[in-house]
Amino acid sequence: MPSRSPYGAPGNDEDDTIGLFGRRKDSFAQRYHLTRRGKVKRLGQIAAIARQFDVMHGLTPVRLRLMMEALGPTFVKVGQMLSMRSEILPQPFCDELAKLRADADPMPYLTVLETLTREYGRPVEEIFDHIDTTPLGSASLAQVHRATLVGGKDVAVKVQRPGVRETMAQDVSIMRSIAKMATRVVASAQVVDLRGVVEELWDTFESETDFLLEAKNLSEFNRFCAGYRYMDCPRPYMDLCSEHVVVMDYVQGIALSHPAQLTDAGYDLKEIGTKLVDNFAAQMLDEGFFHADPHPGNILVSGGNIVLIDLGMIGRLNQKTRGVLRDMIFAVAAQDSPALADGLLRFAGTQADPEDYAALLSDLDVIVKEFGTVDLSELNIAEFLTALTQMAQRHGIELPSSITTVGRALVTLEGMLDEFIPDVNMIQIISNHIAANKTLANAGKDELKTLGLEGHQALHGVLGTLAESKVAMHMLTRGQLRVNMQLVGSQEPFAMLSDMVNRLTMALIVVGLFVGSSIVYFAGMKPIVFGIPVVGFMGYVVAFILSAWIVFDIYFKGRRKKKR
Repeated sequence: MPSRSPYGAPGNDEDDTIGLFGRRKDSFAQRYHLTRRGKVKRLGQIAAIARQFDVMHGLTPVRLRLMMEALGPTFVKVGQMLSMRSEILPQPFCDELAKLRADADPMPYLTVLETLTREYGRPVEEIFDHIDTTPLGSASLAQVHRATLVGGKDVAVKVQRPGVRETMAQDVSIMRSIAKMATRVVASAQVVDLRGVVEELWDTFESETDFLLEAKNLSEFNRFCAGYRYMDCPRPYMDLCSEHVVVMDYVQGIALSHPAQLTDAGYDLKEIGTKLVDNFAAQMLDEGFFHADPHPGNILVSGGNIVLIDLGMIGRLNQKTRGVLRDMIFAVAAQDSPALADGLLRFAGTQADPEDYAALLSDLDVIVKEFGTVDLSELNIAEFLTALTQMAQRHGIELPSSITTVGRALVTLEGMLDEFIPDVNMIQIISNHIAANKTLANAGKDELKTLGLEGHQALHGVLGTLAESKVAMHMLTRGQLRVNMQLVGSQEPFAMLSDMVNRLTMALIVVGLFVGSSIVYFAGMKPIVFGIPVVGFMGYVVAFILSAWIVFDIYFKGRRKKKR
């Protein structure tokens, strides 16, 4: 009986063995059915599209956006991510790529039905009483249709495009190869970690294309929204959700991208923006679970409620990260440079070299002078976060990946507000939320959590120190302990002492040469040059040169010290 591979497909015994040089097939390639021929074919398609847009002669921002759209869902998502990375691309390119919304030509209705039948393993008519033939929306990853369940419930059905995950895996595999070759040629890690960017990209793809994960996010977010009268989220039907299909409540509403329609319907745009940002602050800083892609198409207003949809991308923050981030945002609002520096150093922890702290603080002062004195209504969050991230990279500080997600979400939210609700001051609202939540009860609760965490760390630190001291005492009693000691600020005195010893040594050599040459002179040794024995003459010459060198060295070093 044939064995089965880890992914459920029949295999042979060789596929399930471990050898000295690893498995015969890479698990990533095996999982997504990637082949060398398929990679070459995809590379040919990419090259053809690149030639079509005349890449060799340069790209304008508009042509780059059009090319990304032509290359497919992977590159659309890459473009969306690059639009928030102004440290990689010039700002005009970022602004143009921000227009990418992953719209695509709709899938044939027959393909949608075939996908649903394959996922459920039974006729669609047993589950849905009706499915609209015209999609509500069609993106590069999936398509959404309005439908009615057999029981009469009005739902929205999100169906993933067949093969889209395999195409993305193929593209990521190619990108990995390119990044690997690039890092061998260029020390790119000093500018941007190419491999890290590719892996971050794949993590995003994998989470966005796993619709079961999105269904769980919807369920969790639905529980969060229950505590807010003005917030809502579609409820998923978990028994009908799969890796490629999400079934959720249908929401009839007006997208935030249509402010005129909202105004005509009697809504106050400023109130919507204020509540949205305040709730986002609650998600991010209080719950540690937030919508990571709050663009206008993912936010609807329905029945007086702000409804968040499409939770394929969510972010999570632990207690410590939330506390540090809360302090840093408050520091920006208060234009408090030391508090901002303290927050970044708390992120750095023990990863930063203490010897570089002075330069780090100096660079932070520059950033705070540039951004901290700007009025909050004029603060460009994208530029501020980019400057902060670049500065951290220069000093070898690795910020948590969750902070990158927060930064992207804040930039997306700020861009949406600037375009559709420009009167809303995002940073001010978030700082007000932080201040309002600094009640005595909340402060005490946060302090207890912090003390508990720090107490746990301190206890383990003390126990570790005691264990190490036991080893040190054991080595000391056996005469095996050595101590390496460095005196801070001792370099200059030791250098001066070294110069003094060198000059004294040279002076003794000069004196010895003069004395020795004089003895040879009075001894009258032959041969003789200029009335002086040759050996004595050479001794006098060397002594004179060394004497001149000592004099010049003392003179010029003295002048350099005066200039300082």
